[in-house]
Amino acid sequence: MSAIADELRAVVEALKVEVAALHAELPRNQLVVWTAGNISARVPGADLLVIKPSGVSYDELDAAAMVVCDFDGNLVEGTRNPSSDTAAHAYVYRHLPEVGGVVHTHSDYATAWAARREPIPCVLTMIADEFGGDIPVGPFALIGDDSIGRGIVETLRASRSRAVLMASHGPFTIGGDAREAVKAAVMVEDVARTVHLARQFGEPIRLDQSDIDRLFYRYQNVYGQGSVK
Repeated sequence: MSAIADELRAVVEALKVEVAALHAELPRNQLVVWTAGNISARVPGADLLVIKPSGVSYDELDAAAMVVCDFDGNLVEGTRNPSSDTAAHAYVYRHLPEVGGVVHTHSDYATAWAARREPIPCVLTMIADEFGGDIPVGPFALIGDDSIGRGIVETLRASRSRAVLMASHGPFTIGGDAREAVKAAVMVEDVARTVHLARQFGEPIRLDQSDIDRLFYRYQNVYGQGSVK
């Protein structure tokens, strides 16, 4: 028997479709190579998440390929092993209840900053808008247990950022849902590249904190069409 309650079945199936479709955004935006990277979504009303299976080509990802795990990283539904980052995603969901989506990539420029273990400074209005300040660096941690998740949570609890550069690893992003987390992944790579280019001409100037606060508030509360940003 399935461990997923009947009343959650429609929600889980819809999330499988959504998460599978969102994975196409990672290669489309040149954020991943080969089978690297992953997206997950929290299942509302249950301690469950939908995530990409491990080591599967993006061309093979559809709703049927998605797997469901609990918040201990155990496989609940699916025929393939879950992503090797599942424990990290699960830890984030356990400890940050406002998070509905998590994304991990090895996008070139953001990962280069992670390799330097250097935060991306808030020198652009786009950084203030989306991330609310500097994009922080999290501690180095090995894959295999929830150590990466602990580092993500510890770092983001002290920041308004939706992205963290895990040292010598790469970016993880969060959002209220999986789509928001994917957007943050696209944007962190964009600003990582732009700030790198700016540094070729000299040290960029960080925005004043008061301006960062005003920009962040406006973008999060006024910009766009209602909930669509």
